Amino acid sequence: MFQSLIGIIGYFEQFYTKLYAAMGKVIVSIPNRDYRLFRERHPETLTIFSFRGAVAPGATKTIIPDHLKSVKNAETLTQRDAPTPLFSDRPQTQTPSAIARLKTIIKILHLPSGAKNDVKSPVDQEKTETFIRYYRRFRIENIKKPMFARSLNQTLQSGWFPRRRGQSILHLISLFCLCWFLAVSCTPRSTQTNSPSSQTNPERITMGTTLNIRTLDPADAYDALSNDIFYNVGDRLYTYSLGNTTLIPQLATALPTVSEDGLTYTIAVRQDVVFHDGTPFNAIAMAFSLKRFIENGGQPAFLLADTVKSVEATGDYELTIILKQPFAAFPNLLAVAGTLAVSPEAYELGAGKFQPQTLVGTGPYKLAENGVDVIRLDVFDQYWGEKPQNQGIDIQRFSSPANLFNSFRSDAVDIAYLSLEPDQVKSLQGEVEKGKWQMITADGNTINYMVLNLNSEPLNQLEVRQALVAIVDRNLINERILRGQGEPLYSLIPTTFESYKPVFEDSYGDANIERAKALLEQAGYTPENPAVVEVWYASGNNKRATLASTLKALATEKLDGALQLELKGVEATTAFENLDKGVYPTFLLDWYADFLDADNYLQPFLDCAEGSPETGCTKGASQSQGSFYYSDRVNELIDQQRREQDPQARQLIFDELQAILIKDVPYIPLWQDKNFIFADDNISGIQPQLTQQLPFWTLSKS
Repeated sequence: MFQSLIGIIGYFEQFYTKLYAAMGKVIVSIPNRDYRLFRERHPETLTIFSFRGAVAPGATKTIIPDHLKSVKNAETLTQRDAPTPLFSDRPQTQTPSAIARLKTIIKILHLPSGAKNDVKSPVDQEKTETFIRYYRRFRIENIKKPMFARSLNQTLQSGWFPRRRGQSILHLISLFCLCWFLAVSCTPRSTQTNSPSSQTNPERITMGTTLNIRTLDPADAYDALSNDIFYNVGDRLYTYSLGNTTLIPQLATALPTVSEDGLTYTIAVRQDVVFHDGTPFNAIAMAFSLKRFIENGGQPAFLLADTVKSVEATGDYELTIILKQPFAAFPNLLAVAGTLAVSPEAYELGAGKFQPQTLVGTGPYKLAENGVDVIRLDVFDQYWGEKPQNQGIDIQRFSSPANLFNSFRSDAVDIAYLSLEPDQVKSLQGEVEKGKWQMITADGNTINYMVLNLNSEPLNQLEVRQALVAIVDRNLINERILRGQGEPLYSLIPTTFESYKPVFEDSYGDANIERAKALLEQAGYTPENPAVVEVWYASGNNKRATLASTLKALATEKLDGALQLELKGVEATTAFENLDKGVYPTFLLDWYADFLDADNYLQPFLDCAEGSPETGCTKGASQSQGSFYYSDRVNELIDQQRREQDPQARQLIFDELQAILIKDVPYIPLWQDKNFIFADDNISGIQPQLTQQLPFWTLSKS
């Protein structure tokens, strides 16, 4: 009977993804280093932890969750000796070692109280028993089938196997039946979703995503998913026409009137708008919203605080904004999703006065629910503009791409939107031609690049930086790492901008091995005296780890040892704390623009407020990036293009900046992301924008 039970539990784990799809998020496994942040964001969500991630490779310190602090030598735990959890956040099969661990755990659980554990464990006894202790802490919640929830909860809380001999057989049979019923009942049905509102209203649309939200306060939020929600729940002074980058009025009635000195912007606003709480919209409300964005001091405040001197309502429906210095792209800042108008009756003005659970705007949707795993948006009946083509949106958040992938395949969500792994995208692509679902591909504006620390040897030598550029094979990277799902990039400005010039392709091409050898030899490096360069990346990012390995392989195989790349991984939080301190000679990063203008791909990389050619940048944008690049000419050009109101004149400045970029090589652009959206065939109106946002109001469900 015992061996049969082991087999049943192993069989049950194979139904893990079906359990997720049919019953909602029940169990989550996340790295221990993310425990504290996860518990803050999801206090009610059941979590199962393994020892994976207890020690982040390259991290300067280790975060031990509260329930592990009793473990002696917890900081010595590694992935190699970590016990495998019964459930994981990615699909896996039962390997012999996993089954052995499972048997060991069950045997130890079955020991009478106080008995000595002499079971031979695949890991040491102390770690195994600790593993058991926090497995016994579980509560089962957020399950749609309460009968199974109660039964499984009682079984787990009892330690699986009671120590009283007379009851053991009964509980064994109960657990056997429980597993059998779960396996049978968890087979997903095509009409089932994770959103109750979608079940009761078939015209609602359920979207699945792996993105997280820290807050829904527009003055403090600074992530992709919150911006998507702001884009649909709120309106801004300006927005972009669907499908292009043409700036058009939204809450404004026309483009701004700009003074001759480029400092004063006068904007007329609409008179037929009302907030979700019934408060009328006017210039005073818009001024309040922009002041709050600046003065409350949230994460995105710098976008306006660095540029805006004052915001005032100079009439009931007239707004006047005065800048600290001219900025030609300022109207684009007023189209940033987080600058939406918010109700003065629902928010406060003042440093740190945020409301993370509240969102009261003027847009086509209003916030109906902000749950742990689901955000529900209802249609706003009093919206002044185009009415939505659906009855509401339910955004279902998943703990991993694997969960999103499996939930979409089982029809638990209508749309899978950000973010799937390349292999998962490839798998879903293969089913599109069979008519199982549809795929929408959109050009992205996220760039991926390598930052080079110009104060670090040997990268302080231009020839070494140029040699690194020369060996990069972007087409190989796109084929082998991205599975053809990226676009090779040859400038810091994305290809979606008219300002883009493929300067790196024109000067170096790809995999220019002979030139790389010549440059290294010119710098004095040979196979006998190689240039050694560390390549750093976020240790939790498999894509970047593979990229680093690919670059190392290219250097090793093609350059005969004249350039040796040493790979270093570090936890992402630690990396961003140290990037501006000059710790890393190189780092693999990506960049998502704050607003849609070429300036936002050059100024944050090249500008420097303080420094010199000898010391490099000591304060400014390039220091923050970890490059420490300094150029008087670049600083002058960035200031010129920001003041220049003539688009053609600005374009000439962007051309010169990109020419300097290829000459000095403080960064190496690698690829530009593409966005993939998968949807059921009955969904129409999917129109991803160049701003990386998705209009929900155009979506319809037949």
